Amino acid sequence: MLGSGFIARFYADAILHGRSRDSIVMIQSRSEKSCAQFASEYNIPHQTISIEEAVSHPEVDTVIIALPNHQHEVAVMTCVKHHKAVLCTKPLGRNAEEAWRMLDAVEKSGVFHGYLEDLVYTPRVQKARGLIQSGALGKILWVRSREAHPGPHSERFWNKELAGGGAIVDLACHCIEIARTYIGKNIRPVEVMCWAATQVKPIDAEDHAIGLVRYADGSIGQFEVSWTFRGGRDLRDEVMGSEGTIWINGFLRTGMEVFTSGTGTGYISEKSESDRGWAFPVGDELNELGYNHMFADMFDAIEKSRMPAETFYDGYIVNTIMDAAYASAKSKQWEPIQIKEWRGNEMTDEIKMNIPYDDDHWLIKEELTHYGVRKVILREKQSGEIIERIIS
Repeated sequence: MLGSGFIARFYADAILHGRSRDSIVMIQSRSEKSCAQFASEYNIPHQTISIEEAVSHPEVDTVIIALPNHQHEVAVMTCVKHHKAVLCTKPLGRNAEEAWRMLDAVEKSGVFHGYLEDLVYTPRVQKARGLIQSGALGKILWVRSREAHPGPHSERFWNKELAGGGAIVDLACHCIEIARTYIGKNIRPVEVMCWAATQVKPIDAEDHAIGLVRYADGSIGQFEVSWTFRGGRDLRDEVMGSEGTIWINGFLRTGMEVFTSGTGTGYISEKSESDRGWAFPVGDELNELGYNHMFADMFDAIEKSRMPAETFYDGYIVNTIMDAAYASAKSKQWEPIQIKEWRGNEMTDEIKMNIPYDDDHWLIKEELTHYGVRKVILREKQSGEIIERIIS
């Protein structure tokens, strides 16, 4: 484990309480004190402040990167040097060029690589993905994914140079990959329109952003991200298809509600701002945030010599979309997504959903009115005229 901070602890909890046969044998941290504390709490036999020493240790077969963004590339290249399987937290790089260098290095060396995007592994997202793949929603037209909270937990996130950006690079990476999961990762993202601003926090990076990602089949992925939201962590997805809709509230409303005016409840969940008044505890964060499912997929993939659901290539694609978002926020225009090597479908034409009503008409809408009349709105195929017809 490279890193001993906030995310490393989530990872360690998931690994040690997951498949029950995995162990952490080495912990690395830039702080000797933090390293020793982490090793003690998780009963880890080896510790070091050196990335090189940690990766090269003979008992280490897989390296998990839970480091600040600016250290990802050095850590990945060290794994390549020692030919160790590597799993990297999100985002893969601070930008697409950085992510491409990491992807290129692991693929050329044959090193196993996994992209630790936990939110696509949540039970809700996986259930929604299964419904979409079964055809329950028809053609996916629009996906809206939102993550908002009062801001990240460590100083490194707030440093634009070290992190590579602000709320976009921190949160939109989640939303973009969730949208790709619903729309289809084989559908090419084409261009981005994005608004971003620094509205509240005294920082150089953006603390709030909204973006639209257009895909080659005409579908739209919308991300809404914020470090200015008050009230906890808001994770929501909406998926609209030609035949159905999915709404997911992943975290802010958990199905459990508690009110207290007393001494407080203690820890509620990640990014909660208060433990008094109404609170919405999370029963099992490792499950609800997808961590245990993510590591089960990663480790099973290593053992079975297959690719995991999320690889460095996925991380690279996410970085290309975020690069275009930053360019658009500056230019105030749609910006093309620059991908060095696209590995999905080469479809460029948008799919048109025309539903025939009969030989002469297209169906626009069918409805039952509040006064008991059922009618249809039709378009004549030959003339293009829009007509209304009472059917009962």
